Amino acid sequence: MKKTIKIPVIAMASFLTVFTSCNDDDDNSNDIYLSETEIPETIQSYITDHFGENMILNAEKETENNEVTYEIYLTDNTNLEFNSDLDIIDIDGTSKLPDSVIPATILDYTATNYPDNYITDWELELDHQQVELDNNVELEFDMNGDFIRIDND
Repeated sequence: MKKTIKIPVIAMASFLTVFTSCNDDDDNSNDIYLSETEIPETIQSYITDHFGENMILNAEKETENNEVTYEIYLTDNTNLEFNSDLDIIDIDGTSKLPDSVIPATILDYTATNYPDNYITDWELELDHQQVELDNNVELEFDMNGDFIRIDND
């Protein structure tokens, strides 16, 4: 009877050891959860200025391939991403984003061409900006905010 108990215990211990020793380091990533006092002041000010009615649910400092980004999750289901220079590079929301976070030329374009819709997401890419509207239409703009195309990807 002792032998039959040992085999399942050893098998379970081996199974747990294998799965707990495996991790997602394939992408060279390292995430650190930040307390509110550890969030850089620049990021805290941005949130206060543009998302003042929201609270921070979670904040992470991510390092992937030697690049640092900050991911901030707010109470209204808005996610903010900042680069290592603490500049905003991505805003993903489920409701209308504040006008103050969208460049004026992009706001003007969407108000003129999509008057019944609003912007829920904004992203800064290497050579362009992209917004998503509440109807899931994605629009691309150059760095000056001039319309390029509808993104059909």
